[in-house]
Amino acid sequence: MASGRNGRGRGSAQERERARLYQARRDFHRSVARRRTRDNVLAGVVGGVLILAVIGGQVAYFTMGPGTPAPSPAPSTSTTPPAGPLAPVEPTSPVE
Repeated sequence: MASGRNGRGRGSAQERERARLYQARRDFHRSVARRRTRDNVLAGVVGGVLILAVIGGQVAYFTMGPGTPAPSPAPSTSTTPPAGPLAPVEPTSPVE
């Protein structure tokens, strides 16, 4: 019986095909793992930037924007003496 070219038989062609498919599956799964890693890193970076932007917005809102607390009146260092007791007010007669 002739077993093909150079003594290689049908089994050897099937083995080559199985090896090729196995390598293709390994390459595919390796690329999927790299893509997942890349996507996870990208999501982490975008999430971090988003959190920093939210914190920056809150700080800006409460230090410069409408959320700024109303300034409290500063204690005055006036040199004028405090007013003395008020003079009694004389009652006025009703106007006719």
